Order: sequence, then C-alpha cells, then structure tokens
Amino acid sequence: MRKAFAALATLLLLIVIAQFFFAATGAFSTAPNDESFRMHHALGYVIFLVPVVMVVVAALARMPGRLIGMAALVSGLTAVQVLIAVVARAFGESTTAGQLVFGLHAVNGLAMLAVAGMIVRQARALPRSAAPAGRLGADDQAGASGPVAAPAPPAAS
Repeated sequence: MRKAFAALATLLLLIVIAQFFFAATGAFSTAPNDESFRMHHALGYVIFLVPVVMVVVAALARMPGRLIGMAALVSGLTAVQVLIAVVARAFGESTTAGQLVFGLHAVNGLAMLAVAGMIVRQARALPRSAAPAGRLGADDQAGASGPVAAPAPPAAS
C-alpha cells in the first residue's frame, strides 16, 4: 500500500505540473477562454480526486498522519482554486480587481505544487523506513528510531 501511495503521489505531482502547462497554453491561446482553458479546467477535477484516493490509501496503510493531512490539504487547496476563480469572475476578469484575485490562483497553484513535492519526497522515503511502530521485531528496534551506539566490549580483567 505504501508503494501505491508513493505512485499516486508521483502521479499527483506530474498532474500539478501539467496543470501549469495547460494554464500557460490557455493564457497564450487565441481561442476564447472557455475553449483555451478546457484542459486546465478538466484536470482540476483530477487534482481534487487523486488526493482523496491518496487519503484513503494512506489511512488503510496506517501511514503517518502528516502525509494523510498533506494529501487532504491538496484537495482543500484545489477547492480554494475554484473559490478564487469564482471571486475573480464576480469582480470581472478584465478589471484590475479581478486580475489581482486571479493572481492568487497562480500563487495557490504554487502552494499545491510545493505540498505535492513534499508528499512525493516523504512517500518515497517510507518504503525504505522501518514498519510502523508496534510491528517491529527485536532486531528491527535499532533501525526504527535511528542509529544506536554499539554495545561496549566487555572490560578486560
């Protein structure tokens, strides 16, 4: 399950990067906004759903709560993206206020990228780490909490 989570985390990061690509191609397109941002808009739903699946997988695998929370955070930040777009449209997309609010859309996207990157880094470290606490054998105890000094040799008589 941990490898599945790490794979989903990598997929999420790639999707967020693709989202920036589609935003840039939409911004420089000569097509109408609805048409030029279609892929960017559609991928937003995927960015919301993948972390929800990641939360379920992480919870079933009893992964650290921090990773579960960060995956949920990406879904929350995706919801904020929608809110930012709605508020910007309410101000008017061509007004200064609307454009400033839409600028927050990009800043929030950068936050999503940073969180997705942190999830990938931590998820990739998990398979190499020891099993969750309580499931370690006596031989595994030293590796679970870090390096342990070797026992001192017996004193000479």
